[in-house]
Amino acid sequence: MRLLPFIFTSSLTLGLIYLLSNPVGEKIPMAIGGFLSPQHGFWRNAEPVNYDFNGEFRIDGLKDRVEIFLDERLVPHIFAQNDEDLYAAQGYVHARFRFFQMDLQTRAAAGRASEFAGPVAVDFDKSQRRLGMVYAAENALVEMEKDPQSKKLYDAYTRGVNAYLASLSPEEWPLEYKLLNVEPEPWSNLKTALFLKMMAKMLTGSTDNDLGYTLAKKIFTGAEFDRIYQVIPDSLRPIIPRGTPFAPPGIIPVKPASADSMYLGGFLPVVVEEPNRPNPSNGSNNWALSGSRTQSGAPILANDPHLELSLPSIWFEIQLTGPSGTSYGASLPGSPFVISGFNDHIAWGITNAQRDVKDYYQITFKDSKKDAWQYNGSWQPTQLRIEEIKVKGGAKVMDTVAYTAFGPVMFDASFPDKGLPTENLAVRWTGHDGSNEGLTFYKLNRAKNYDEYVDAIAHFTCPGQNFIFASKSGDIAIWQQGKFPARWEKQGLYVMPGADDSYKWQGFIPQKENPHALNPARGFLESANQRPVDATYPYYIPGSYITARSISIEQKLDTMQKAGVEDMRKLLSNTDNITARAVKPVFEKYVREKQLSETARRYLQVFRKWDTHANAESEGQTVYQIWMDSLKTAIWQDDITRVKPKAPMPDEQLTVELLLRDTASVFYDDRSTPVRENLADVLTTALNRASDRLAQSEREGKLQWAKYKSPAIYHLLKDALPSFARRDLPVGGFGNTINAVTVSHGPSWRMIVHLTSQTEAYAVYPAGQNGNPGSKFYDNFVDTWVKGELYKVSVMKKTDPELNQKWRVTLNP
Repeated sequence: MRLLPFIFTSSLTLGLIYLLSNPVGEKIPMAIGGFLSPQHGFWRNAEPVNYDFNGEFRIDGLKDRVEIFLDERLVPHIFAQNDEDLYAAQGYVHARFRFFQMDLQTRAAAGRASEFAGPVAVDFDKSQRRLGMVYAAENALVEMEKDPQSKKLYDAYTRGVNAYLASLSPEEWPLEYKLLNVEPEPWSNLKTALFLKMMAKMLTGSTDNDLGYTLAKKIFTGAEFDRIYQVIPDSLRPIIPRGTPFAPPGIIPVKPASADSMYLGGFLPVVVEEPNRPNPSNGSNNWALSGSRTQSGAPILANDPHLELSLPSIWFEIQLTGPSGTSYGASLPGSPFVISGFNDHIAWGITNAQRDVKDYYQITFKDSKKDAWQYNGSWQPTQLRIEEIKVKGGAKVMDTVAYTAFGPVMFDASFPDKGLPTENLAVRWTGHDGSNEGLTFYKLNRAKNYDEYVDAIAHFTCPGQNFIFASKSGDIAIWQQGKFPARWEKQGLYVMPGADDSYKWQGFIPQKENPHALNPARGFLESANQRPVDATYPYYIPGSYITARSISIEQKLDTMQKAGVEDMRKLLSNTDNITARAVKPVFEKYVREKQLSETARRYLQVFRKWDTHANAESEGQTVYQIWMDSLKTAIWQDDITRVKPKAPMPDEQLTVELLLRDTASVFYDDRSTPVRENLADVLTTALNRASDRLAQSEREGKLQWAKYKSPAIYHLLKDALPSFARRDLPVGGFGNTINAVTVSHGPSWRMIVHLTSQTEAYAVYPAGQNGNPGSKFYDNFVDTWVKGELYKVSVMKKTDPELNQKWRVTLNP
């Protein structure tokens, strides 16, 4: 049981209550006395192995009786007679098993993490408020509630969440509240909007590099910059197959006359590094095979979103059955509907588009009051939002955020306080615009064919996503869907002048012109966060694209002729390092073995024998990755550190492309030395330097890849609850392999749907359904996920003579 690390003895607990009744902890203030109280503390959260989840409960506002059958994995199968009751029940089960997670994430989204974590979270809260997260959620809420049907469904979900919360006494609150001495607060539709905006930030927050590229522009010529950062890789396998014709652009943005001189030329504002940027590895895999490539003749769809791994997981598995049919898959606690899944007719999955939908503008305030700014030749009033940040264990913090025609001013002289001058930078983000992404999933859950799928995703604006699709009628398709600015060449690549409207977005790419494909001749479609199209697409589409996984997926799918579910399962767990395989001959050819230390020569032999698979036991993968990291530093560090803060490190794929096509590049030279280095020099130096780290890892018994990277899944309160983590997981893969497990990031939900007449589906995610660490369902999926296995999904029907149920919960009006 997860609570055992905290149980010393009952007598010790009683003795500690007085001593530990005040908040403690340097990072997150905790009240341990209440947490250990025998009457009200964590003891009340210990869930017996044979816990009985059966019961009948009442929810005000229900129209009819709702039945929820929990299977042996604690997956709810909800049966309702109308949509409102269906989503009220979904809100109820989300809250029952994940309320603390929902509460924490939405307060963090609103810039209120300091209420949980104390002073350590103040800068995070400032950044959330300066990005305008609540402003974005408020705008979304207007759209969500403008449609009467949508409002009814969101209201029902909120009602279900609050019904469960109201049923709890304080001693029944999730144990994290007791540890932090914080009270839960009621749910609202605004919180659902905040949660969706937090997801939008997570998936768009690292796809723009405006600030970093502005720094890079100070040290690289235009030609150098384009070679380092703006490359369409030679190895690109775009999402939309090459040769697909594109319609002429429906909007042609006009480049300002001053762009060459005022923007691309000498405009060099002072910027800092953006704080709290989401993980740049946030991505995913998805693919669909048509029946022409499967053994059964029916399409197969797979989805594999890559996000931060946590306990509890971001996902919650669920079945929703209402008057319009059944949907099954991964839902997001905090929002209704199934997000990645299938229904009686179709299946769908999502990956991140990696498109840049956020730009920065330099603006000038009239004075320090920030109530007026210079725009189109006059002083225009700003809208000031006074932000009060409540800090647990500390004094409240006040901040003032000015809103302009471009959006909130995220950076100014008062933030971030890093000892460096900062311009006033306003941020324009599509996430600020009113939207109702939930409508996409409401419709997808009910869609029966390709046309209804296209209609559903048209409501999705931010974050940009690649929606893969397959149907029982035999169609496969993919759309890159979102609200994407129509940009002129290099618009938004750097911080832009904001003195007038010359550099504003001039419009958005028409939805029908978003990259898409239907039933390609090759018989499959895939996306893995790569650039969606080749250079023939008529729009400029900057972003932070990832290339390696798509190459690997396409190569493998292209060889499959009679594929089955087992082939898909193996592919999801594949650890073939396609990047290393491409570059390994270059490493071996150009490294100067005679100039290596004895230790480095030994690791070179390990590398030479390596089969380029990043499996858990591989020592060659460890040698390669440490050598590659050392090589990137040797090639780029002298260049990117010529400015402070340093410019962005070119990604691994760019480095690989450079190694493969230009063995005499000027970038191999180290500017800090009097001699001119070449490829052989930097490769040899990099391995010599890497050998020290490799030797240290070997002494620690961590030369094998899984032991070296030490994958772990942490509780959301990582620092406060370290014992509630799953550490040292024996799993291979990396960000450049299909099985993209890094340290605490990777496949957060794996799903395979075989669209035969009777749908066959399999799924797993690395956690458990119950967010209570005292439950056996807290992390019971982890071992299955580590082994690359999946559970066969059981879709229940009330008409079946024997439901595959373990427990039954009834909700009554």
